[in-house]
Amino acid sequence: MRMRVLGFMTGTSLDACDMAILETDGQTVSAFGPAGERRLDEGLRALLVRTISEALNWPRGQAEPEIFSQAAEAVAREHFTAGSEFLKNNGLAWRDLDLIGMHGQTVLHERPQMGQPGRTLQLGNGEWLARATGVPVAFDFRSADVLAGGEGAPLAPIYHLARARHSGLEAPLAILNIGGVANLTAWSGGDDVVAFDTGPGNGLIDQWVHARSGLRFDEGGRFAAQGRVDDARLQVLLNHAYFRAPAPKSLDRYDFAISDLEGLSLEDGAATLVAFTIEAIKRGLDLTGSRPGSLIVSGGGRHNPEIMRALHEGLPVKVQSAEAHGWRGDALEAEAFAFLAARTWHGLPISFPGTTGVRTPSTGGRIAQP
Repeated sequence: MRMRVLGFMTGTSLDACDMAILETDGQTVSAFGPAGERRLDEGLRALLVRTISEALNWPRGQAEPEIFSQAAEAVAREHFTAGSEFLKNNGLAWRDLDLIGMHGQTVLHERPQMGQPGRTLQLGNGEWLARATGVPVAFDFRSADVLAGGEGAPLAPIYHLARARHSGLEAPLAILNIGGVANLTAWSGGDDVVAFDTGPGNGLIDQWVHARSGLRFDEGGRFAAQGRVDDARLQVLLNHAYFRAPAPKSLDRYDFAISDLEGLSLEDGAATLVAFTIEAIKRGLDLTGSRPGSLIVSGGGRHNPEIMRALHEGLPVKVQSAEAHGWRGDALEAEAFAFLAARTWHGLPISFPGTTGVRTPSTGGRIAQP
């Protein structure tokens, strides 16, 4: 059954709530509705920063900190405000939707290691949002995969495959999303998809720039463009155990630390972190075992000219922005969670052995009714 679904995505960069509407049955896309974003409220952003700090220090087996439920409702309220404004601006109302897909705000992600299961937490009160909108809400997409022994991420690859097929693209093909963390989907043909997080995307660069200048990010890549890569520090970063782990694998944006760059200037640190992002992507491509005909880049990272320049110069594949194929590069993840919401509604799998390492294709997500 084809549904009109609004997908929400709030990434680890804590910058905006992305929104996109799809008409889909969870297998193919019939139509693309409007897309947009709303910058996160400053009060919510500050609350989330505090929540992440508590999440990173939350011992396993202990009760959840009280701030989690406070943040979950605040995230849902922010989604309601953003969605109401977005729908009104596009001549729509909540009643025009069949379903909502809310990813929620990731405040913690720990991959399974050495026999210990992973932990992942995306905050967003789906029940509150369903009551407020009068529309069923699919949410909590990652927990079931983690409980089944999977990485819990990435989940967008099944949508990447559907999007590529909708555009008539052919394998071999790779799709790179550069958010706080960068993730790669490699399609070699048929239903054969391999996906994993390659390493930091914008997150570490943003953290470095904020710590050294007070600014949120390196706008236009101007700091990185003025800096020089410190090869010794770059090698220290690349010596992280994550790069020796087999795929599929996943990251939290806080798995790497800017402390490895202490002593560098703002500009040299930014340049070194851009090089780190690119080298991690290059190693990721090598890890897929195939060479794609082209690499399609989406996410906020493609707005950084230094990242895009380094991708073009450093990778042995044709690099294209999502827009080169008529895709909405800023909305791709929101579209993905609209698609995954439809799959959840229809009981279709959303995670796979080649994408999260789960043993068999698995369903996930929960549905909150109004």
